[in-house]
Amino acid sequence: MNSRILVVDDEESIRYTFEVFLSDEGHAVACAGSYSEALALVAETRFDLIYADIIMENGTGIDLLKAVRQIYPELPVIMITGMPRVETATDALRNGAMDYIVKPILQDDLVRSVRTALKRKELSDEKEKCRRNFEAIFRSVKDGIITIDGNLAVTEINQAACRICGIARAEVLDAPFPPRAGRCRGGCVEVLNEVFEQRKATKVRNIECRSNKETHQVVSLTAYPLLGRDEKFSGAVLVVRDQTRMVSLERKLRDKNALVGHSEEMCKVQCMIDDLAGVNSTVLVSGETGTGKELVVEELHRRGSRCHKPLVKVNCAALSENLLESELFGHVAGAFTGAVKDKAGRFQRADGGTLFLDEIGEISGRIQLRLLRFLETMEFERVGDATTIRVDVRVVTATNQNLKQKVADGEFRKDLFYRLKIMEIILPPLRRRREDIPLLVDHFLDLFNRKFHKSIRDITTDARQLFNSYSWPGNVRELRNIIEHAVVRCHEEVIGMRHLPMEMMKLQKEIQPPQVQHTEDEALVIRHSLNQARWNKSKAAELMGISRRTIYRKMQKYRIPSS
Repeated sequence: MNSRILVVDDEESIRYTFEVFLSDEGHAVACAGSYSEALALVAETRFDLIYADIIMENGTGIDLLKAVRQIYPELPVIMITGMPRVETATDALRNGAMDYIVKPILQDDLVRSVRTALKRKELSDEKEKCRRNFEAIFRSVKDGIITIDGNLAVTEINQAACRICGIARAEVLDAPFPPRAGRCRGGCVEVLNEVFEQRKATKVRNIECRSNKETHQVVSLTAYPLLGRDEKFSGAVLVVRDQTRMVSLERKLRDKNALVGHSEEMCKVQCMIDDLAGVNSTVLVSGETGTGKELVVEELHRRGSRCHKPLVKVNCAALSENLLESELFGHVAGAFTGAVKDKAGRFQRADGGTLFLDEIGEISGRIQLRLLRFLETMEFERVGDATTIRVDVRVVTATNQNLKQKVADGEFRKDLFYRLKIMEIILPPLRRRREDIPLLVDHFLDLFNRKFHKSIRDITTDARQLFNSYSWPGNVRELRNIIEHAVVRCHEEVIGMRHLPMEMMKLQKEIQPPQVQHTEDEALVIRHSLNQARWNKSKAAELMGISRRTIYRKMQKYRIPSS
C-alpha cells in the first residue's frame, strides 16, 4: 500500500516521528509546519490522507480541515491533539474530521489509525466510483427512469424521462407523483400503486401515454420495488420506454403482412410463401376452417410478380354447378335461360394475375374436368361458345377437406388432385401454435381499437390463460371474432372475463376438437362442430367455415341425423 500522506504540525519532532513511522509502512510522506504551507501542498498534490494538529500558529487545524473540505470533500482528515477534550473532539468531528489521535504518538496506534483511515477511504472511493458509474448510466440510457420514495415523492429522474413525460427535472424533484407540472397526466400511477401494494415488480406493455403531445405516444412501463436494509420497502423505480416508433413499425408490418405469428409452424409457412410467391406453379392451401387460408393466398399474390394484376376470388361451395361454370369460364348471350348478354368469366378477369378457388373440394365432376383441361392448356371456351380463349393465370386453391381421401372415395379426380397439389402449404390450427396467441390478441386488439375508436390497452391475466388453454375449434377466425366481441362490450382499459362471449366459457368445458386436416374422418369433424353448436346447423357451419347448404349436404352424405 503506497499512499500519499500529509502531516501538518508546527512541532518538528512530531513531523519527524510521523514521517519515520509512516515511511516504515511504505507510505509517501509530506510534511508542513504551518497552515499556509499545508494549503500550498494540498493545492499541488492529491493526498490520500491528512494528519493535522489542531493548535498551530497562523491558523488552526480546524481551519485547515474546513479549507480542505472545500477542495476535496471526500479526503479523510485526522486531527492531532495534545489535549483530548470532548469539546475539541466534537468540534473536529462536526466539521468533517474522520477521527483524532492523541499525543504522544505511539507507532502501533498510528499504524492502526492509518490502516483504518485508508480502508475507509478505499470504501468511500469505491462507493463514489459506483455512484458516478450509476449516474452516467442513469443519464445516458434512452429509457426514462424515475425513482420514488415511500411517500410517492420523486427522488430522482433522468433526462430521458423528462423528455418522454414532457416534464422538467427541477419542477418534479421532491414533488408528489404524478407530477402536476408539464404534460404528464399520470397514466402510470396504476402500475406504481400495484408495486406499492404487492411489493413486487409489475410490467405493463404498450399503453397510450396521456400527454398533451400532438402525436399519440405509446410507452411500456416497468416498476420495481426499492428495498433497503433487512428487505424493507423504501419506494419504487419506474422505467418508461417510448415504444411509439416500434409500435408504428409493427403496425405497418402487420398491415403489409396479414399473417401474424413467430411460431416455428408459421415461420415455415412464411418461408413457403416466399419460395412460391415468385413462381407460377399451382398451389394448394390446406388447413382447418379459420386458419387463414385466404390470407396466405393474398400474401402469395402480393409478394409475387403478379401483384399489380388482379387477384380474383371464387367460393366454389357457394355456387351451384351451372352458376359456377358460368362464373369461372363466362358465357355468351343466349347460352342458357337468363343469359341476355355476354359475360367474361373469372379466368378471363384474372388474366395476368391470380385466380383463387376456395373450397375446391366442393366442385362437381364436370367442373373438375373443365378445370383440369384449363390447367393443362391455359385455354377455355365460354359457355355457349366454341371460340378458344387463352389467358395467363396462376391458379391457387384452398380446402379444409382431405382431398386425398376424396380421391380414394372416387369423389375427386386423381389427375386434377396432383395438378392442383404441385405445391402445398399446410396451415397449422391455432391449438398447435399457441405461442402466437399473445401476438394475435395484440394484433386484433389494435385492429378493433382503431375500428371502434377505443383505447383498450390489454386483457387480464385470467383471460389470457383461458385463451392459452382454449381448444380454438374455429382457429384464428374464432379468436378474431371473440376479440371483436370483447372490444365492443368493454368500456374500460382492460378486457376481463366478463367481456368474453358466454359460448366460449361453455365450449371450454367440452372436449378438445379432433385433428381435422389429413388425419380424421370428416364426419367426426361435423359431429364435433354440431355438438359444440348444440346442433344449431347455422352455427356449426359458421364454426367450420362452410355454408349452411353445404353442412346439410354433408350430413346427408354421412347419414348424420338432424338432431
